[in-house]
Amino acid sequence: MKKPEQLSSPLYDISEKENGEITIHLKERIDIYKSASILKNLTLLIKTKSPFSMTIDLAGVTYLDDYGALLLFKLKNLITAKKGGFNIINADTRANKTLSMVDPDSYRRPVADKGKNPANIFVHLGKSTIETASNLRFLISFFGSVVISMVHVLFHPKSLRIDDTLLCMKKTGVDALPIVGLISFLLGLIMAFVSSIQLQDFGANIYVASLVALVMVFELGPIMTAIIVSGRSGSAFAAEIGSMKISEEIDALFTMGFNPTLFLAVPKIVALIIVVPILTFFSDIFAIAGGLVVGVLMLDLTPTSYMSQTLETLTLFDVLWGMFKSSIFAVLIASVGCLRGFQAHGDAASVGNAATSAVVSGIFLIILFDSIFAVIRCYW
Repeated sequence: MKKPEQLSSPLYDISEKENGEITIHLKERIDIYKSASILKNLTLLIKTKSPFSMTIDLAGVTYLDDYGALLLFKLKNLITAKKGGFNIINADTRANKTLSMVDPDSYRRPVADKGKNPANIFVHLGKSTIETASNLRFLISFFGSVVISMVHVLFHPKSLRIDDTLLCMKKTGVDALPIVGLISFLLGLIMAFVSSIQLQDFGANIYVASLVALVMVFELGPIMTAIIVSGRSGSAFAAEIGSMKISEEIDALFTMGFNPTLFLAVPKIVALIIVVPILTFFSDIFAIAGGLVVGVLMLDLTPTSYMSQTLETLTLFDVLWGMFKSSIFAVLIASVGCLRGFQAHGDAASVGNAATSAVVSGIFLIILFDSIFAVIRCYW
């Protein structure tokens, strides 16, 4: 009967059992300088002995970099190619993290199947409560940081990143103008056409201009502009910051002494506060133009009479009220987009989830605050 063999090297020890199982006890640092030599020796060992299985013991390893992880991955492929078993034992937390970066599926520890347990409502309730409390704490912390950063910019204007703010204004404002104008024009056209069907029966074609102007300037203009900006820019903010978060760029900014909120979020918030009211004003103009097309082509109105009725209906307060609402919507869109980006963690899928959550949360808050404004306006 063959006795177990004990082999040694300055880089590792080898224990060979009678059943053909080999255990490699790696030592100290397994890094870029040692991995090539270890791989060369163990590859020759595997080809010579063709072990039934190989176990890598990391108990003696003090440091394992990505080259060391690639070494283990290569050994695994060599053993499995010979129909042998491969196992890694005594890996600490840092080693497991490094291994998961190289081959996340192979080193995932199997979870014992305990069967289907009935759902415990108290467990789910407690878990949801803890997650909600954690998100609420993060929300309060983030908005507190935003307020402090905005106050800091107010008293120290040079701390605002002007170049990034201007670039953001271009992306969220100038680039969004064509789609905002087209959608607003079509909305104005549709409202004028639908309302004319009823108003024609009463000989009140001229009031189509009043209806389109009031509805767009007072409600639909700010809401539709905000929803478009939320879909375009809110999701982009969340994806950009989320990508930086999972790649640890935000941690690097913090380590270098930068305030991530002041560095990333404030320029976006300032840019949206400036451009969204302007986009809303253009949205109102395009919507009125759409109504004008229907009024002239279908209702036998003249451009002069249509515009005169529009100007008689609207007041300066109506226009300013709509722009004020859009500025509040801008704060909500930018803040929620940045918040979701900072909340991203894990892998690339979390970036997509953050972008989706930013759009959904932004639209919900837009409708919610518009309802509040409507109630305030009714009792004002």
